[in-house]
Amino acid sequence: MKVIKISLKTSERNQFIDITDKITDVIYNSGIENGIAIIYTPHTTAGITINENADPSVRKDIINFLNKKIPYHGDYKHMEGNADSHIKSSLIGCSETVIIENKRILLGTWQGIFFCEFDGPRRREVWIKIIEG
Repeated sequence: MKVIKISLKTSERNQFIDITDKITDVIYNSGIENGIAIIYTPHTTAGITINENADPSVRKDIINFLNKKIPYHGDYKHMEGNADSHIKSSLIGCSETVIIENKRILLGTWQGIFFCEFDGPRRREVWIKIIEG
């Protein structure tokens, strides 16, 4: 199966966007019953994570924590002015793998999949590779 790309437009410098429904649709429409899906972003200042999606304050808490520990203006050497974004991306990671069973993602009750923006607003992509098995 080929890589499927989802386009996103972020609106804030630091933002978590719930992409669970988009990923669910891609998997369901793939026709694959069982396997895994790799969800990846090809950007060095963004990430992908799985966390609670029932309470929006969780994503705000994560962003606030990251901003306190890795401030926008710090003692960085990177010339573009977005070193904090690269560090946040490295800590969160650029991909997640999920299990597919009966055309559905196996997630915990409160889990969702998030695109994490750390250098927005920008146009971004999420790539999904589904492997049957």
